[in-house]
Amino acid sequence: MPTAHIIVRGIVQGVGFRWFVERNAKALGLCGSVKNLANGDVELFAEGDRESIDELIRTMKQGNGASSVYRVNTEWLEGEPRYEKFTILRW
Repeated sequence: MPTAHIIVRGIVQGVGFRWFVERNAKALGLCGSVKNLANGDVELFAEGDRESIDELIRTMKQGNGASSVYRVNTEWLEGEPRYEKFTILRW
């Protein structure tokens, strides 16, 4: 199953971005996790079909209105599914 390891850079903390990602990932039927990083970035893993992950990436690049995304780095991974649902992780 395709899995994307994604780092989002920009103004993405303190603006509801993790909840925005979670809501959109769930709507697309994706599993995974999202969390803030100490350097101000947001990290997520998204599992599911490639088209849905690509749609999530496009949505994240647009942001939630309060965020400002400068860069989205994606690394594609293969392997067995690791997640059963999509969750927000605390540091």
